Amino acid sequence: MATPGPAPPITLRAVSAPLAFPALLLGAAALAVGPVFVRAAGVTPIASAFWRMALAAPVLIAIALLSRQPRPRGGKGWGLLVFAGVMFAADLAAWHLGIVRTTLANAVLFGNVSSFFFAAYGFVLIRAWPRPRFALAMASAGVGVALLLGRSFELSAAHFAGDLLCILAAIFYTVYLAVIDRVRGRVGAWPVLAVATVAGVFALAPFLPMFGGALVPADWTPLIALALMSQVVGQGLVVYAVGHLEPGVSGLGLLIQPVIAAAIGWAWYGEAMGAVDLAGAALVLGSLAVARWPQRASDAEA
Repeated sequence: MATPGPAPPITLRAVSAPLAFPALLLGAAALAVGPVFVRAAGVTPIASAFWRMALAAPVLIAIALLSRQPRPRGGKGWGLLVFAGVMFAADLAAWHLGIVRTTLANAVLFGNVSSFFFAAYGFVLIRAWPRPRFALAMASAGVGVALLLGRSFELSAAHFAGDLLCILAAIFYTVYLAVIDRVRGRVGAWPVLAVATVAGVFALAPFLPMFGGALVPADWTPLIALALMSQVVGQGLVVYAVGHLEPGVSGLGLLIQPVIAAAIGWAWYGEAMGAVDLAGAALVLGSLAVARWPQRASDAEA
């Protein structure tokens, strides 16, 4: 009688998490509110990114300690989280600098290219083409985002630097998500985010005086709201969800951000939404529902 081999290690990704996809959508929605607070911060783009992480760091450290979730082990685990934090800091810096050098529509569009990059990373990782239904969902979401932002999108030499910065930010964010996806198999969401956030604070600090302008706000309310809404709630939910979902599904779910941004523009800034905008939002939301079908099917097969 053959002796059975050792059981495969139990990872956090193997644990059923039916709330992961709703958490991803809520996290993406919280992140979509961030630009409102960035606009009202009254400090330089780099400073707003720095304070977002610095103000959130003590809260995240406290939550990570109280949660008693699995923490990184060994130098490699800690090193990956520090690298993730540096990539996230680079993403924030590039995107915040890009926002003030291009149109808001361009910044949102190019910044969300990371959703497609991360989905592509997932398919490269498993060395398989996406299921036809999921490919249709991604294509529909891309068309929906284009319809949402198409009227305001503008390519011009004046916006070229800002557009490149936003694309660069999307690349940095994709690398950040890929590292988080790798680490979250064995490390809890709160320790992951706490270490990455602290690393991001130290990565951004040397660049604060390089761009001039105000570094300390007259009113701390927008920055505190940015730290809590975007870094603690938004990134907290996204990091949790990434540990339980396929990268393709996570990437698609993050595309809800342009829909929320359009809704914020309509409700807070009086930016009208026409039939084309509503059609784009409907396509994105419909693609999210379609994307869950193959995911649920794979869960049932497991």
